[in-house]
Amino acid sequence: MNAEAKPITHNLTMDFSEEQAMVLEQARQFCGEKSPIPSVRNLLDSVSGFDAAVWEEQVQLGWMGLAIPEAYGGLGLGISCSVPVAEAMGKNLLTTPFIASTLAAQAILRGGDEWQREQWLPGLATGTVASLALLDDGDWGGSLCEAEVVRRNDEYILSGQKWFVAHGATAEFFVVSARCEGSTVLAVVSAEQVTKNESQVLIDETQRAAKISFDQVNLSSSAILSQADTDGLLADLCLLGALLTAAEAAGSAIACLETVVEYLNIRKQFGRLIGSYQALKHPTVEILNAVDSARSHIYHAAGLLGSDALDNDAEIACRMAKVLATDAICYAGDRAIQFHGGMGFTYECNAQLYLRRAQWSQQYYGDSRHHRTRLARILLDNSE
Repeated sequence: MNAEAKPITHNLTMDFSEEQAMVLEQARQFCGEKSPIPSVRNLLDSVSGFDAAVWEEQVQLGWMGLAIPEAYGGLGLGISCSVPVAEAMGKNLLTTPFIASTLAAQAILRGGDEWQREQWLPGLATGTVASLALLDDGDWGGSLCEAEVVRRNDEYILSGQKWFVAHGATAEFFVVSARCEGSTVLAVVSAEQVTKNESQVLIDETQRAAKISFDQVNLSSSAILSQADTDGLLADLCLLGALLTAAEAAGSAIACLETVVEYLNIRKQFGRLIGSYQALKHPTVEILNAVDSARSHIYHAAGLLGSDALDNDAEIACRMAKVLATDAICYAGDRAIQFHGGMGFTYECNAQLYLRRAQWSQQYYGDSRHHRTRLARILLDNSE
């Protein structure tokens, strides 16, 4: 080890604000009422994957303006108050464009100039659906961006394709990453400018994503976000996406745990409730511990977020939260299937919904191995 290496230190504070508590209570009640399991199943085969009336109610509650400053029509509470909404939605498997639009708003808020913020943020605060389009293939660990913007005087020509764009079929505009003259840029592209929009099949049938293509799309200079350090901004957006996905996964893990406990308390085997057997008790407690640990890390990470670029502490916290939350929902989903026996392997069993959510959450914005690898570089490499 380098003799001059500095010890690893980072922020360990836990700050769960009154605003977050109020939002979480409201979101739990709303999502519980609007998204019972029968409603979730009824939406599995729908085109959009969500109820437009429920989405409008979310907008009316001000949820889309939580992380948008008051100057642009929002509530100005910060991105940390979007986390409890994502958790409550995950607990009830309620899928709307909330996370996708929130991340698109963060891209414009953090990367745009004043004109660009005034142009797009008020619409997002009032329910305009938008999404990030970052992946040129299916690998969050990849760094190659093949979409390209060619500059011609004051205009830009965009070509390329993006995979797994959340709510790509219903988004009104996209924030697209591309290469331009050797550097990365983010461009705001309307849905009308998309050359091809193809729905993609996902293992989590409550989610929706699309593959979108651009062929010689003309963009004005005002469509290119002004942020000079676009690579840093993209890294921050991926971390914010990982944190919101972690919150959603933790909520789903809570619901999965409740499903397990309910079944253990009604199913009898050999004349005894199966919940009385230690072989089932211990894994159930392990799920509870995993969920509690994940939620602690999630709200720790949320407390470190502000309007500025994410610092080293925030990056560590977001990555840890994603690892623990997705590990928790994967373990909970697996145990739920096993505990339900043969019925657990049927499509009609609700445990299937949580296992599918687990598989999607694990991969979205980087799986556990992806984040652990990057955490190792931060926490264990003291050579600098």
